[in-house]
Amino acid sequence: MSQSQAPPRLDDYLCFALHSAAQAVGRANKKVLDKLGLTYPQFLAMLVLWTEDDLTVGQIGDKLFLESNTLTPLLKRLEAAGLLRRVRDTADERQVRIRLTERGRALGETARGLKHEWVGKVFGEDCAAMRELREKVAAFRDRLVQAEA
Repeated sequence: MSQSQAPPRLDDYLCFALHSAAQAVGRANKKVLDKLGLTYPQFLAMLVLWTEDDLTVGQIGDKLFLESNTLTPLLKRLEAAGLLRRVRDTADERQVRIRLTERGRALGETARGLKHEWVGKVFGEDCAAMRELREKVAAFRDRLVQAEA
């Protein structure tokens, strides 16, 4: 069988390299996430809100590249945990605004104090390498989103 006729291999796919790297990061973050009592998707939503509170579901979804039908159940669980409130926008009843509670803000302060130990193990003191990788991956994502638009 020639090289062109060989069946595709999992490791040949960029999508798998990115997916498996994301899974590894999720596992590496587990210690920190367990201390916060959050899943990885919940942590990402909270990161958005710790940066900018009082956003609509759609605005959070845009930042996380998630549809509202995926995001809404996650936000409901965070609300049940007392970390945020979902309220109808007074100017547009169709919109749901997400606001941190005091407990949600306090969790953000706790999160700031936690170290993601894997970052040091992988990058050491080379913050520039981490920043460069993040920028390349984000640029790839942005080009892919633009190409799909």
